[in-house]
Amino acid sequence: MQKLNLQFFSQEKTEKATPKKREDTRKKGQTAKSADVNAAVILFVSVLVLSFAGSWMGVKMLHVMKDRFSKGLLFDLSANAVQKLFTELLYEAAVIAAPMLAAAFIAALFSNYVQVGFLFSTEAIQMKLERLDPIQGFKRIYSVRAIVELAKSMLKIALVGAVTFYFLYDAREELGRLALVDLGEALSAIGGLVLKMMFAASIVLLFLSLLDYMYQKFDFEKNIRMSKQDIKDEYKKSEGDPKIKSKIKEKQRQMAMRRMMQEVPKADVIITNPTHYAIALQYDGSKMEAPVIVAKGVDLVAQRIKEIAKEHKITTVENKPLARTLYSRTEIGDRIPEDLFKAVAEILAYVYRIKRKATAGK
Repeated sequence: MQKLNLQFFSQEKTEKATPKKREDTRKKGQTAKSADVNAAVILFVSVLVLSFAGSWMGVKMLHVMKDRFSKGLLFDLSANAVQKLFTELLYEAAVIAAPMLAAAFIAALFSNYVQVGFLFSTEAIQMKLERLDPIQGFKRIYSVRAIVELAKSMLKIALVGAVTFYFLYDAREELGRLALVDLGEALSAIGGLVLKMMFAASIVLLFLSLLDYMYQKFDFEKNIRMSKQDIKDEYKKSEGDPKIKSKIKEKQRQMAMRRMMQEVPKADVIITNPTHYAIALQYDGSKMEAPVIVAKGVDLVAQRIKEIAKEHKITTVENKPLARTLYSRTEIGDRIPEDLFKAVAEILAYVYRIKRKATAGK
């Protein structure tokens, strides 16, 4: 029972997503993003463009209308003339709408980049059969997220409606007098009022979109949480199974040990502690500038080095301070430190004298 409980808790998604999980999720196009931020920024920027370029756009539009109405009676209803008229109207409409469209496009890019950065992924538009599952669709419709989206939409409608009603109610007297002024002045007053309402609505939507982004980020972090078992599995996939890695390291140590022991017979002298340390030195005056460490070890490894040295009749010299110093300050393949040249040279000279005496005795 206890084992089952532990297994259950290990499957609970209580841990923050790892960097690899975040990267994999991002590659699939899944990020914390609010569509409301895009809509609010586009609306706000569009209102700003209207406030600065609205007069120019109105003048251009009025000019186009006057021009077409004045020439309408003389228009030739032929196929070529209609096509030419349609092309001219399309061009003039594009010129008038260009500032607004360009600003909206830039605002959309900016709002997306601020939220998710540069991201291109085809994963989100790929055909997935599970999306056609009616049961999953029913769950999406009647889920907590759907309820939150509904509440958010109702809140937006209520706040924007309240802002619009406030401006209309505040301008009720001015609107009542519009019937007494000329058309141009009335249109200008209505345009200014609409611009104010749009600007206030965009500010409200920007505030709501900020709250929505915070919620989307919270919901995204919650959805990508991992269980302890997920983290362990990810580590095994990325770094390898710890048991296998330890076995590989053990094999590598064994191979390194065998290679080191194969070098011991090439040594000229073994410097010992005598019980705990063993350092094998090799020196060839024609090839080396200084003696080189070919093997070293402590305890059992030191004993094995001394056994191999004995089998190959390599001289063993006891020097406790030198053995400890060489073991701590050098690695296999290193030359001995310069400050130890004299001590090692004396030992090598002693070894060479023994070898010469042994050779002379023969």
